[in-house]
Amino acid sequence: MLKFLSIRDFVIVESLELDFSSGFTALTGETGAGKSILIDALSLALGERGDAGMVRAGCARAEISAEFDISKLPALQNWLRAQELEGDEGACLMRRVLDANGRSRGFINGSSATQQQMREAGEYLLDIHGQHAHQSLLRPDAQRELLDGYAGLLRDAETVAGWFRDWQAIHRRRVQLEQNAGAVAAECELLSFQKCELETLNFSAQEWAVLQADHARLSHAASLLETAQFGVEVLSDADTACLAQLNALLARVRAGIEFDMALRDTLAMLESAQNELQEAVYALRHYQQKLDADPALLREQERRIADIVEAARKYRVTPEQLPEAMQGIVARLDELGGAADLAALAQQESTARASYLAAARKLGAARTKAAQKLAQEITTAMQALAMQGGSFAVALTPLEEGNAHGLETVEFQVAANPGTPLRNLAKVASGGELSRISLAIQVAAMQVASVPTLIFDEVDSGIGGRVAEIVGQSLKRLGQQYQVMCVTHLPQVAAAADAQWQVSKSVRDGVTLSGIRVLKPDERVEEVARMLGGVKITETTRKHAAEMLGA
Repeated sequence: MLKFLSIRDFVIVESLELDFSSGFTALTGETGAGKSILIDALSLALGERGDAGMVRAGCARAEISAEFDISKLPALQNWLRAQELEGDEGACLMRRVLDANGRSRGFINGSSATQQQMREAGEYLLDIHGQHAHQSLLRPDAQRELLDGYAGLLRDAETVAGWFRDWQAIHRRRVQLEQNAGAVAAECELLSFQKCELETLNFSAQEWAVLQADHARLSHAASLLETAQFGVEVLSDADTACLAQLNALLARVRAGIEFDMALRDTLAMLESAQNELQEAVYALRHYQQKLDADPALLREQERRIADIVEAARKYRVTPEQLPEAMQGIVARLDELGGAADLAALAQQESTARASYLAAARKLGAARTKAAQKLAQEITTAMQALAMQGGSFAVALTPLEEGNAHGLETVEFQVAANPGTPLRNLAKVASGGELSRISLAIQVAAMQVASVPTLIFDEVDSGIGGRVAEIVGQSLKRLGQQYQVMCVTHLPQVAAAADAQWQVSKSVRDGVTLSGIRVLKPDERVEEVARMLGGVKITETTRKHAAEMLGA
């Protein structure tokens, strides 16, 4: 639901911040005070078109921010997540900035958003019923969803959509296979050859690492042997070998210790060096014995490396990626092999189509039954809303092949007056009639409406007395389940509200400004009395207003 609205420099509003509550709120005020500005601002925040004329005269820009509680709207939360527009948990902030030059920018939860994204998010949040059309009930898909929700068929509709998607996916695969049978056969032949070639290569990434290390060692075997031999000679075998000279030095130091014990530390270091050098000699001799300078083995390894490098070049990968290339070839062969049997694929398509048709026919039968009941309830509600003789119908038009939504289209039709033909709801001309029809639909289907905030504009156009009281009570009942706001000039409607806001207009320094304030109980009496009595308000009028509010 709508929690907070901030308006800056919009039309004749300088600055306005409003906190909203649940229930039914009435917006009242003198004619021309700007009651529709709130609706226009919300429409702009939810993606409707704006123009430079909406910016208050003399200001650089207009800005509207609306905060919504979406903790009970998982579908919107999923949509925001998919669009990467998430904000604080359970909250959605819609912000629109309109520059004086006509440039417009939109933001959702602080991130830049397109006008289309703002409209899509707005469809989850709020419906405005009236000639200011932000009206989901005019959309065919919303009409279908409302009927399915009213009849408890939403899950059945999802099942039908699932079968349709499965059927179409198999159908597309079969058609594609038929059209590309030759190309598929050629691709299978090529892939089979490539698979056989790589299987024959019998390559692994582990083998490649070992092969490279062995080849490096074998290709430098002569140099390595020479290095080892030189090391043994320098350390041990030469006449002036390091170990021989070190041993001579050790003998002299040991003799010197008899005369000066300060040489002990030096002796310890020299003995350690002797041990290390002796170990190095042993290690070099062992390395000489192990090192294999086999030319035949070297040639064999070079051929193996060449084969692997050639295969990698052919498949446009590195040698390390050859196993992945093999996996891709096998996966593609499996995919083509699974689709290669046209007869089996045709049978799968037939089975999926039959399942879709069975589910769609069942859904269509349930829709037909529910459509009659919903149409009767809305027609009855229209009679109570000063539309005597009017009628409502839910037309189900068959589709030859069907679609993801079933074997029929759903269209709301209405005849506002007796003797007039039923027409598409979207073609109803009168804003007041459209608002009252929308109210009748919402009352009849209040258990299934998906939008948490409903705003009604001009629902009381052309009515009064008993009908106005019925409209007020209908809005109050809606307010028990939804957040409802209504712009009204009828005291009967205002008196039924849980809260009442007064819209007023004033002139400051020659500039006309509009404002909104929440009325206290005694102020509500005065406002309802004004709506009842006009310019001169008497005590009798006030008493009548108090009685209406008390009732």
